Amino acid sequence: MPLTPLDIHNKEFGRRLRGYDEDEVNEFLDQVIKDYESIIRENKELQNQILGLQERLNHFSNIEETLSKTIIVAQEAADEVRNNAKKEAQLIIKESEKNADRIINESLAKSRKVSLEVEELKKQASIYRARFRTLVEAQLELLSQDGWDSLDSAAPQLSHSSHSSHASSSVTHLSAEQLQRG
Repeated sequence: MPLTPLDIHNKEFGRRLRGYDEDEVNEFLDQVIKDYESIIRENKELQNQILGLQERLNHFSNIEETLSKTIIVAQEAADEVRNNAKKEAQLIIKESEKNADRIINESLAKSRKVSLEVEELKKQASIYRARFRTLVEAQLELLSQDGWDSLDSAAPQLSHSSHSSHASSSVTHLSAEQLQRG
């Protein structure tokens, strides 16, 4: 058990012949008591400071641990957000590629269809021109025949309107026959 200042103060020494000077010993013991009390007081203050510092250290350790956990959670959340963003971007790209392929395929199909329709229209126009040319040639041939002059001299008694309708029906009849043949 450590000595206390009171133990030092109450300590009595036995007397002998030719011993130490009692006043000097008492003065020295008083000085030792003062120094010892000062050291004990300083020791208690230091222990109190140590306790305070230990509490602060524990507090800051808790803060550090909390911050470390928060940083880890934030990093994990950031990684998850980044991964989700990458996945979503890949899905968007795939969807866009599918849409682009679909649009291209639809455009190609429409282009082919229009091209076929254009070819069909060209064929029909060619057939129409050929038939129209045949019709015009047949009409020109009818006009150039000698039968027109004989018609004018053979029927003077017919009126002009009946004459035109008869000639028109003959021309129409001939041109329809020629169209069917041509």
